[in-house]
Amino acid sequence: MDRLTNFIDLIQSRIAFFPTIISLGGLLTAFFMIYLEQQDISAHIMEVAPALVIDDTDTAKTILSTLIGGLISLTVFSFSMVMVLLNQASSNFSPRILPGIISDQKHQIVLGLYIATILYNIFILISIEPTENSYQTPGFSVLLGIILTVLCLAAFIYFIHHISQAIQIGNILTAIHSRTKSEIASIIKEQEMNTFEFPSQDYWKGYKITETGYFYGILNDDLLELCKENSIKVIIQLHKGQFILDGTIGFKTERPINIELQKKIMGTLLFSHEELIGENYVYGFRQISEIGVKAMSPGINDPGTALNTIDYLTSLFLDLMRKADFEYITENDQKNWVRIKSSKFSEILFNVMATYRQYCKHDITLMRKLMHMLKTLTNHVINSNQLEVLEEEINELRADANINIENKRDLGKLDADFISWS
Repeated sequence: MDRLTNFIDLIQSRIAFFPTIISLGGLLTAFFMIYLEQQDISAHIMEVAPALVIDDTDTAKTILSTLIGGLISLTVFSFSMVMVLLNQASSNFSPRILPGIISDQKHQIVLGLYIATILYNIFILISIEPTENSYQTPGFSVLLGIILTVLCLAAFIYFIHHISQAIQIGNILTAIHSRTKSEIASIIKEQEMNTFEFPSQDYWKGYKITETGYFYGILNDDLLELCKENSIKVIIQLHKGQFILDGTIGFKTERPINIELQKKIMGTLLFSHEELIGENYVYGFRQISEIGVKAMSPGINDPGTALNTIDYLTSLFLDLMRKADFEYITENDQKNWVRIKSSKFSEILFNVMATYRQYCKHDITLMRKLMHMLKTLTNHVINSNQLEVLEEEINELRADANINIENKRDLGKLDADFISWS
């Protein structure tokens, strides 16, 4: 990631990004059509296809005024639907999934098309001058405005369909799962060619962070360039998503460095006052877990959704087991210059299981599903440490079940093979 890529990623996640760009396109189209009308384009088209040109000024004004009013109502209704969608998703699932819905480019493009067409029609309406000339009315521009409005109606139909699909929990889980799986897969692909060679850090010099906020990424290209220029290796002590306080040891170097280089290295670390998903796969586990736990709340009471979330988590954990404990920034010759701290399999598994055990410990179906997930993972362990972690979680799950489930028949089914009926 470089500075330009980081900036583009940030602005693209804003709901106003594409509407702003498309609206400017509508504005420029209006000015271009006004210029063509001054070149009597409507008069030329009138000679070839008179049926396509509206040559009555009052009719043109009426049509444009009607289109503007109708599109404003359509835009308000569509924005209202987006707000209802966000509120419902936050209440029923998790507030953490909102950035993914807001950054949906399809919603932004539809809303941008509405605003661009409104601006186009407004400026074409303003360009109509009170005159008696036969071809002063911008007939062809009005026709284009009608065509754009028809496209807006078609986009509205698509918008209704897409927004009804976006709020379905199955599609939300699938999107989170796909994004998280892709992020883990990219890390695994990079580590396949890695030698994992890195010097011991016993006597390295640590430096404090002067920022406060959520650490969400690194400008890899800039940091790699600094390391190569100064022939120094760096260890980043932060992991993505961690809230950093001023004074936290943020990075270590193999030898002491001057203040100027400290500031340059610190400038490659990205912080924000809000949690940004970015390329942080941990948020995928967190979001799916929150959806599953919230589904078990008394107000929602949807164990079927909770069962589905465990299926998606099982798939992600199988991939996560293949990821190394550290990530590296590597040169083309496979030389590691930077080692980055990342969340370990044991840490993520504990957080997920601790959350589910707390809220699902009275439900034998979910406890069986969790036990099935853990036993499935034991069949795919990469090393003995993972097996030890899984066996510990199995024992904790069994202990919680013994305490909270009184029915002995249910307890007897805890270790049986789980056959999903959801």
